[in-house]
Amino acid sequence: MPVTRQDAAAIYRLPFPELIYRAATVHREHHNPLEVQMCQLENIKSGRCQEDCKYCPQSAHYETEVVEYGLETVEQVAAAAREAREGGASRFCLGAAWRGPRQDGDFERVLEMIRTIRSLGMEACVTLGLLEQDQADRLAEAGLTAYNHNLDTSPEYYSQIITTRQFEDRLRTIEAVRRAGITVCSGGIIGMGESQDDRIGLLHSLAALDPPPESVPINVLVRVKGTPLEHAEPVDPLELLRCIATARLLMPTSRVRLSAGRQGMSRELQAFCFIAGANSIFTGDKLLTTPNPGEGDRELLAALGMVGE
Repeated sequence: MPVTRQDAAAIYRLPFPELIYRAATVHREHHNPLEVQMCQLENIKSGRCQEDCKYCPQSAHYETEVVEYGLETVEQVAAAAREAREGGASRFCLGAAWRGPRQDGDFERVLEMIRTIRSLGMEACVTLGLLEQDQADRLAEAGLTAYNHNLDTSPEYYSQIITTRQFEDRLRTIEAVRRAGITVCSGGIIGMGESQDDRIGLLHSLAALDPPPESVPINVLVRVKGTPLEHAEPVDPLELLRCIATARLLMPTSRVRLSAGRQGMSRELQAFCFIAGANSIFTGDKLLTTPNPGEGDRELLAALGMVGE
């Protein structure tokens, strides 16, 4: 029976010890609680994006200090993927600051990047913005493992964060990815001024996808100077843990990825997130344009007696 928003709210608002206990129990039923998937993300094209996402320093609408550059070469991506594999990453992700890929040489180059990553024995994930069905089909033909397309926030709050596209546009791209036979990576961002109801709405929207995403990144806003959200209030760590635990209970078999914002998290908070059901992280020094713990991940997992998958 499909989960309702009321169901999601009831889970999210459980007494905290009960919520964490239930999430940890379900996590152990479906996953090895001592393993964490290590992913690495390469920003293959930076800045000058047409979209006006209020959280993003790569938007052309805002004056930020982001370094702009055109699409990387296949050789650059191959070298970065090999380094990531040597560092323990099993999935290599590519992000391009586009509204959506054009049918030109740049898209052809991305397809070759995917084929190269797969030839290294790694999973390949890309986030390229809005897709047409034929583009999704071609990505599948190239061997793409997963396509990332975050819902970002609740349907009700979406227009407060982005005005250059609609929430429904996001759903259409996810449908195209599904039809192409590619797995879906979709999550959201907390700490953008949204209410608790919006966080519940985001998690419900993800769980209501048929099927739910195989990978669910939960990002904490990294406040960047020059963006409209640079002065947003920091998110309560307990709210992050409620999001992680609720995602685990609503989507038992999905990977729940503790994504952006880890640089500002204590080791104890990250450990608690793993207990609550997170089982994937991004490693490396950067997530697109914002800082990431990098080398500290190996020390953290070792201290916890956990391992990279």
